[in-house]
Amino acid sequence: MTRVLLTGGSGFIAAHVLELLLKRGHSVVTTVRSQSKADKIKQAHSDATKDSLDFFIVEDVAKEGAFDEVVQLKPSFEAVIHTASPFHFNVTDVQKQLLDPAIIGTTGILQSVKKYAPSVKRMVITSSFASILDPFAGARPDHTYSEKDWNPITQEQALENPGNGYRGSKTFAEKAGWEFLEKEHPNFTLATICPPLVLGPIVHYLNSLDALNTSNTRLRDYINGTLKNSSDKEMPGPYIWVDVRDVALAHVNAMERDDAQNKRFFTTAGFFSNSEIVQILRKNFPEYRDQLPPESWKGGYRPTPHYGIDNSRCEKILGIQWTTLEQSVVDTVKSLQALRSSL
Repeated sequence: MTRVLLTGGSGFIAAHVLELLLKRGHSVVTTVRSQSKADKIKQAHSDATKDSLDFFIVEDVAKEGAFDEVVQLKPSFEAVIHTASPFHFNVTDVQKQLLDPAIIGTTGILQSVKKYAPSVKRMVITSSFASILDPFAGARPDHTYSEKDWNPITQEQALENPGNGYRGSKTFAEKAGWEFLEKEHPNFTLATICPPLVLGPIVHYLNSLDALNTSNTRLRDYINGTLKNSSDKEMPGPYIWVDVRDVALAHVNAMERDDAQNKRFFTTAGFFSNSEIVQILRKNFPEYRDQLPPESWKGGYRPTPHYGIDNSRCEKILGIQWTTLEQSVVDTVKSLQALRSSL
């Protein structure tokens, strides 16, 4: 058993990480932004004792010393999984709403752990494919993206719009983590998890149909008819995806496995298109056929030729066997149906 601090426990990915940590017998303290979030998580894990699951309120991860108190809790922590970082584009101030929470939140917890929690030996941070992808290079048919790649975005470019702000926030935050490791020589190792678009079942007690994680909103909008008249030119962004349960497994295995230390992990199951998602919905959920784009719809096909991907490090070191797109879409829609029926 490992004593683990999990930040951002009410988040889409973190909720699955928490479930897996508890299943494997680890003792977890998770940070949340409000007592109401803590109460919902506690109620959902009613069998967990206070020794196996506890909570700590951190209202603002960008505040100086935000994690100073929690890292000093007893029993002492042996590992930290830091997932708390914003991912949305409903932004009016890129610096304050995207860059600061991601960068200051990451550097802040690293500093707090080094200063106050010498017992911590392993740190895992949620990053993103946004820190790998060069968003200015187009399809790059002659390039294969891997953990060796870094987004070249500048501070000036990051401030131009929310999309660039998100990409910059993930890139700068992850780089800050590796620079901290190199310059400060803390007692802990570091692993970073870099997923692209994340699909998969939601944790219904933390969600509403109006406030889903950004990636899953497209599935909601297909089955409710919002995207029925989508343009054939509609594109899925980076063209690659991963299931949230595989991302959660990557976090926990990166914490547990010796050979995962001080490495980045590009966690992607492969390529997809929005039209493939619609075909899966039409096949598995005939009740939504009238809400979906027509069978002739070809929206979201990626450009050909396009870049390649190398996810072999996740397979070899973390032992990930990727969930299929069909399984992920089906399970996600079933979770949305369960949420709707509970309202």
